[in-house]
Parts: sequence; structure tokens; C-alpha cells
Amino acid sequence: MFSLVQFAILALALQNTPSVQLVQPQGPAAPPIVVTLQDALDRAKSNDVPLQTAITDALVAREDRFQSRVALRPSVSNSTQYLGTQGNGTLPSGRFVTNDGVHVYREWGIAHQQVNADTLLKTGVHRATAAEALANARVEIAQRGLTVTVTRNYYGLVAAQRRYATAQQAAQNAARTLQISQQQEQAGQVAHSDVVKAEIQSEQQNQALQEAMLTMENARLSLAVIIFPTLNENFTVVDDLDSPKPLPPFPDIQTMAERENPDVRAASEAVRQATFDVRGARNALYPNLVVDGIYGIEANAFALHSTVAAFPQAGPLPNLGYFVTANLTIPIFDWGALRSRVRQAQAREQQARVQLSQTQRQVMSNLYAFYNEAAVARDAVDRLRRAADLSAESLRLISLRYQAGESTILELVDAQNTLTQARNAYDDAQNRYRVAVAQLQTISGSF
Repeated sequence: MFSLVQFAILALALQNTPSVQLVQPQGPAAPPIVVTLQDALDRAKSNDVPLQTAITDALVAREDRFQSRVALRPSVSNSTQYLGTQGNGTLPSGRFVTNDGVHVYREWGIAHQQVNADTLLKTGVHRATAAEALANARVEIAQRGLTVTVTRNYYGLVAAQRRYATAQQAAQNAARTLQISQQQEQAGQVAHSDVVKAEIQSEQQNQALQEAMLTMENARLSLAVIIFPTLNENFTVVDDLDSPKPLPPFPDIQTMAERENPDVRAASEAVRQATFDVRGARNALYPNLVVDGIYGIEANAFALHSTVAAFPQAGPLPNLGYFVTANLTIPIFDWGALRSRVRQAQAREQQARVQLSQTQRQVMSNLYAFYNEAAVARDAVDRLRRAADLSAESLRLISLRYQAGESTILELVDAQNTLTQARNAYDDAQNRYRVAVAQLQTISGSF
């Protein structure tokens, strides 16, 4: 909160500066929504296209696994047919030798079972299970990537708001310096050059204030796009930069990464899926048995008993019965097409293994890099906090010396700029640490 005197000083500094009115999206006429980081993460999950695509792929993969499992079991279906055949004019049977009458009715219940290497080894089920695990790992990868994006934009807005507040304070300090230098010039204590320098400093700080306002609004827009289904700037974020998460020891992070990393898990499941692709391609080289059991009627009348058109003298006969067909297919020669598919699957399996090795190395590299980044950022927070406190104290002392005529305007302006830079650097360090922790958690999981 600013006092009336501070507002008056700021207004004096800005009275000759044209103000810029930034255009903003029209939001609902309601109190602003208070958004925490967790709220932002929850809201972003329902709006992020890559995450929703990964979730959809996981749902599809789950249904594929279910379909592959039930495909191993016998299927039962029903078939109803009518076969109308042109008569031959003399015999009661039709002109087609497969039909024993002009009218043939079929009502079949069919049990179908296919037996081959895929059925016995359950290759399709294992492949679909690996594909589902791969899709679930990609969902987790997308979630962790979204966490980094939301964290970067969320604390980017928090840091931008702090920069704006720092720019406001710097503009007030510059306005106060200008007022003091004008008073001292009137009293004959300083030269007019001090007033000129103070006025230049005031104009620069006013411009920096407008730039900070623009940066803050752009950061707000970037976050609004991520967390809201419609563009809405009517929200505020909670500034919790001063309560960061502690950084666990590296051995704990390494253990979590070995157990929880979704990138390695996805690459491993891709290798397993490719292995079952090779097995499935090889299974096509083995015989395939298809058995169909049929129960029902095939008669000249749609009834349980009827007279056969070709043998009316036999009288009504039972129509209901069954028959079984078994078809054994043995691949013999196909110009090498099946073996070519095996070689294709083996090439993809080898590529998946290479990708797994690369992923493991990259994850370990990122683990060290992200942990070191977080450690350096955490240390920078502590150092820059003290630098900001020292800069504030330095500005206070130099301001008193300038008013007493013991310091120059250049020293005072330099102290003001140093304080602004120190506060901005401190806020940036806190933002950097939060983003670094979010990046580290993409490797290790939450801690």
C-alpha cells in the first residue's frame, strides 16, 4: 500500500509522461478468481491438447488390449438366410445344384474358434498390454511436461508482478529524487545538472514502469491461455515464491529417477511391443486351424420339420441339426513375404533397443544437469536475497548523504538502479529455482 504522499510524488513524475492504455480481453463482471499453482495445474489438464491426446491414446490402447484378449475365446453368432433359386420347370429342385429346392431357408447358430501360434502364445494380448503400458507412460510424460509449462508461466507472472512493483517503487524513488534536487537547486546547494540528471532518471524509470506493465500483462495472457477454456484475465495468482520446496539430496533423487522415470518406462515398453511384433510375424509361418460349429436348419421350409423338395415321397423330416467344418491352412510358399515381415519387425525391434539406450543416457544426463541447475538456483536465491537487502540499505544511506550534501547525484542514481537490478535478480532467481525443480521432477517424480 502506498501513502498519499507517495502517490503525489509518483503523479508529479508522470504528469508530463503520456500514459499507455493496454487493451485487455473482456472478462466476466465478477470478483477475480484466486488461482494457486495447484489450481492452475488442475485447470490446465483439461485444456492441454497434447495431454488430452495422450489420454485418448491410452483409452484406445486399453480397449485394444480388451479386444485382443476376447479374440482368443470362441465367438458365437447367428445367421438367417433365404436362398431363392430359379426353377427348372420339371424337377422340384432349382437350377443350382447346391440347392435342393426353389426355396431354401437357413437359420444357423455359429460357434467360431481360430487356433494358431498367436492364440496359444497369446502374442496379441502381450503386445496390446505393452502398447497400453507405453500409452500410460506417455500420459505421465505429457503430465510432467505440462507441469513444467504451467510452473514456468505461473511463476513468470508472479515474477512479472514483482518486477512491476519494483518498477513502481523505482519510479517513486526517481520522482522523490527529482523533487529533492529541485528543492536543493532553489536553495543553491546543487547545480542545475543535478536536476537534469534526476529528470533523466525519472523519465527512464517511468518508461521502465510501462515496460514492466506490458511484461506483466503478456505473462497474464500466456497463463490465461493455458488454464482457461476461454480467454479470461479476471484472476489473480498467489505469490508463494518466498516458500520454495527444499531440494532433496542427490542420492534420493537418483533413486526416485530409477524407479519413477516415465521416459525410460516408455522406451522399455516400446522394446517389449517390438519384441511381440517379431513373435507375431514369426507366428504367421506356422499352421492356422479354424473350426466352425453350426447348429440350426437348412431346409425348403422355415420349420423344424418339412418335406424335402427333391424327395417328397420321404414325407416330413426333421430339419434341426448340426455340422462342423475344420480348415487347416499350412503356409508353404509365398515368395518370402512372411519372412520379409519378420525381418521388418526385427529391424524395428533393434531400433527400439537403440532408442532405449539413448533414452537411458539422456535421462541420466538430464538428471545431473537439472539437479545442478536447481542447486545453483537455490544458492542464487540466498545470495541475491542478501544483495537486495544490502542494496536497499545502500540506497537509504546514500539518499541521506545526498540530502546532506555529502554525495553526488550520480551515486544516488547508481544506488537506485542497483536496488532495482538486485530486486529483479532476486525475483528471477526464485522463479528460476521453481522452474528448475519442476524440470527435475520430470525425471524423478514429485518430492
